Parts: sequence; structure tokens; C-alpha cells
Amino acid sequence: MSNVNIETVIEFLKTLQDDICHALETEDGSGKFVEDNWQRPEGGGGRTRVLTNGTVIEQGGVNFSLVSGDKLPPSATAHRPELAGRKWQACGVSLVIHPKNPYIPTSHANVRFFIAEKEGEAPVWWFGGGFDLTPFYPFIEDVKHWHQTAANLCQPFGEKVYQEHKKWCDEYFYLKHRNETRGVGGLFFDDLNQWDFETCLNYIKEVGHGFIDAYVPIMSKRKDTEYGDRQRQFQLYRRGRYVEFNLVFDRGTLFGLQSGGRTESILMSMPPLARWEYNFSPDASSEEGLLSEYLVPKNWLAN
Repeated sequence: MSNVNIETVIEFLKTLQDDICHALETEDGSGKFVEDNWQRPEGGGGRTRVLTNGTVIEQGGVNFSLVSGDKLPPSATAHRPELAGRKWQACGVSLVIHPKNPYIPTSHANVRFFIAEKEGEAPVWWFGGGFDLTPFYPFIEDVKHWHQTAANLCQPFGEKVYQEHKKWCDEYFYLKHRNETRGVGGLFFDDLNQWDFETCLNYIKEVGHGFIDAYVPIMSKRKDTEYGDRQRQFQLYRRGRYVEFNLVFDRGTLFGLQSGGRTESILMSMPPLARWEYNFSPDASSEEGLLSEYLVPKNWLAN
């Protein structure tokens, strides 16, 4: 096994944050990310970058963080009791983009690395991450492009990687109380350490840059699509489901809050506006009603 080097990971993550911000700013055309550097009293810190009221992006955030501590929160040790009593470090880039135009999907991505160490014992480490797409008015060609990009980047790492990480994404981003997926999925993985360190890092690099290749063309294609108040109100309604998932189910949100992370950066993933409507159900044949056909796991690359 190759040597574990967190400094190499940190260097890549900072560069990735720069690359993603540049790609999104270029496609937006006017918006600029504002950087907020912060320190965590318990150890570590990060740089949060937020773009608001751009031409295309209503609000988006791209965060880099490196946090550490002497004791893990309950959300981390509940399923991994062997981590108890270990010092730990976690670093990653996490982003959520909420576009103005309802025909552009919301998108989320993150890549991260975790290591826990104890004197006299081998370190416990793994990578995690992925990207997923949450459309309001989906286009099948966009969904196919998204998943084809994911499948292509996975291919060099094994024949089964795409299907395994796609399935994991479908199962993770699932709202049990709504009986629907958060969107059309993508890739999700955690505890990635079955390959050597360098191979795992290379996969993370492909996923991080693959997000740009997957998302920016969709932004470009849909950003000039005309919409009205009806589409806007439906977008805000569906954003409510996004909030429900992040606050109820997302392990990253729970880990961040329980480990004393920076609240503003953790909740950066929330949309700037959302709404809830009691017992709303669109007509099944309407443009809004067709969304439900996309909120179930499918083989999007089938002919």
C-alpha cells in the first residue's frame, strides 16, 4: 500500500475549489464568489466561497475545509466503534448550486478525506464523495449526459464502479417520508479504501473534475430557457424537499454540526428561498407532474 499523505489531498482540494469556482463564474457571466476564511477553535478551518444573485446562479457555495479534533462526534462512532479514542482530521470540498432558472437543476457535489490516528496503531483512513443532480423540469438528454459523464470517469477504475456508486447514490439520496429520490442521482461513495492511497486519490480527482464536465454543459444549454411565475413557484416548492433531506438525513450535515463545525458553512447548502404547500399534488399529465417519473432509480443509460 502506498503511503498516506494528507498534504497531497489538501493541495488537490484547494486547486479543485479554484477550478470549480472559475468554471461556474465563467458560465454565469457576472457573478463572483466571495471568499470567507474562518478558523475552528477546536482545530482547523476553511475557506467558504459563496456566489449570490448572479446572472444564472441565484446562490451557490463551494467550500474547502480542513478540521481536526481529539474525539469524534457520535455520528461518526455510532457505526465505527473502532474510531473511538483516535485523533482525527477531515478535509474536503463541498458545493451546492441553486440556479435562478427552474429549467436548470440544482446540483451538489463533494469529495472528502478522513483519517483517524492512534499512537502505536495503523491509521484508519478513507475517501468519500460523489455528485448528484436535482432537476425540477428534467430533460432526458441532460440526465443521460450527467450519467454518461459519471460512467466514463468510473470506467478506468473497474467495470462495476459506476453501477455500484450509482446504486449507492440512489439509496442514499432518498427521502423515506416522501417515498422518492432527491433527484436523478449520480455517484455516491464512502469508506473508499479498497484500492491503494494513490488510486483512491486519483478516483477522487476524476470525480471532482467530472462534476464540471457534467454540470456546466447543462447550465449552458438551459440558462436562456424562458419561464414564468408558475415554474418559479414549483421550483421553490421542490426546493423544500431539498431542505428536508439535508436537515433530516444528510450525514455530512449531522457530522458538521455535531463536531462543532462552522454553522454558516455547513448550512450553505440551503437554498436562498423555498416554500411548502400543504398536500400539493400536480396534475399527473402536467409539466410539473412528469417530474415524479424521474424520482425513482433507473438505468438512465439504457437505450
